[in-house]
Amino acid sequence: MNSSATATILPQPFLPHQQNPNQNLTTRPQISIQTNNSKSTVNPTVQWTSSISRHCRSGRIAEAALEFTRMTLHGTNPNHITFITLLSGCADFPSQCLFLGAMIHGLVCKLGLDRNNVMVGTALLDMYAKFGRMDLATVVFDAMRVKSSFTWNAMIDGCMRNGDIESAVKMFDEMPVRNAISWTALLNGFAKRGYFEEALECFREMQISGVEPDYVTIISVLNACANVGTLGIGLWIHRYVLKQDFKDNVRVCNTLIDLYSRCGCIEFARQVFQRMHKRTLVSWNSIIVGFAVNGFVGEALEYFNSMQKEGFKPDGVSFTGALTACSHAGLIEDGLRYFDIMKKIYRVSPRIEHYGCIVDLYSRAGRLEEALNVVENMPMKPNEVVLGSLLAACRTKGDIILAERLMKYLVDLDPGVDSNYVLLANMYAAVGKWDGAGKIRRTMKGRGIQKKPGLSSIEIGSGIHEFMAGDRSHIESEHIYSMLELLSFDLKLCGYVPETVAGELYEND
Repeated sequence: MNSSATATILPQPFLPHQQNPNQNLTTRPQISIQTNNSKSTVNPTVQWTSSISRHCRSGRIAEAALEFTRMTLHGTNPNHITFITLLSGCADFPSQCLFLGAMIHGLVCKLGLDRNNVMVGTALLDMYAKFGRMDLATVVFDAMRVKSSFTWNAMIDGCMRNGDIESAVKMFDEMPVRNAISWTALLNGFAKRGYFEEALECFREMQISGVEPDYVTIISVLNACANVGTLGIGLWIHRYVLKQDFKDNVRVCNTLIDLYSRCGCIEFARQVFQRMHKRTLVSWNSIIVGFAVNGFVGEALEYFNSMQKEGFKPDGVSFTGALTACSHAGLIEDGLRYFDIMKKIYRVSPRIEHYGCIVDLYSRAGRLEEALNVVENMPMKPNEVVLGSLLAACRTKGDIILAERLMKYLVDLDPGVDSNYVLLANMYAAVGKWDGAGKIRRTMKGRGIQKKPGLSSIEIGSGIHEFMAGDRSHIESEHIYSMLELLSFDLKLCGYVPETVAGELYEND
């Protein structure tokens, strides 16, 4: 057998117009591009990288890795774009690509691209950050000889993504030049981690520094405003948005609708919605849920129907809004009908929030046994929100027996939640069952559970003022309590009798 018979036929990259990547490998003509009647050969590295990129964009990482293997077997050397493409593809699928990512890292190190090519190094550390391996991302970052703003931003985002806020702030402070993306990475990280006031403070510092926010920054700030309830700052940002090129950005408008809805300014939310040139399903869901939670039942259901007339198919969030509206209005039959339509017509599998709406629907109507039946027959384990709404209904109806049954569920879910114990103790105290109330107190003490003080807040002049029960630390406390006494006196004149529960029951020894 001669050597030519045993020669290996090297593979070629799979092109879209070809049906079989291994067909006619020996007779395939040279691929070329015709430009003004002159033939120029396509760079094979570009050709292979393009094929790998198509697989990565489609989420076919295994095929991309196979194509990369075929590329090396063909004798074509990958360039920095090839590695960036593969690393970015791996970053999008962290649970599947740890081994592949490490292998690519090894090849990159062998070529020295991790230290000498800023784009490859940035893609590499970004991949490790999305894998949750900030230790490896830091090793890559420290080894890089040249760092761009993209490199620093990727590290800040990675630290925030993985909950290392201190390192993110330190990285931000050490950054030589900060741009809008840098500020947004820090701000968005604060907001996503629940540090909303820090996010707003970060935005103030961004304004002082003279960096113009982009629409992504604005969305993050508006989300922080919505969670804190700072309507004043939200209004200022809205006025700022109206002067910008992105004033009609759908995502910004959707976030404004959510902000105004959560701050109780549903008319402002309606105005934003009506002025939108283009609406998405998220736009409709935001206004429907906004109407529902603010008690505008008719409007919520009207918009739910209008959405379908406009050609939008309702999803799980849409039905959550409709069910919430029915619950607030006591429309039991309508709520059950929507729940049935959701399952049978739109084929939307009910999630726990939908069952929670049905439980709340029955609970508000006083049909506690039917609510309990829903809880016991749910396909998933009920959470504390579902059980908590039913427990609150038990207090309204004075059904202590059912409340005791629910407490067993709640203790199994999270034995450390103080509010459920306090609610049951209040129910015992309200009917004079002091033994039961005392037992709850002893249980809390034995488990080390302390009643957390209630916290209220109010916004005045874009500033948030917080108060706890009996709190006299505020600089204006004397005037505040004088006003409270006046309001209490006026309420009593109108016939109001405050509910009294033995407060010493929850004193901590």
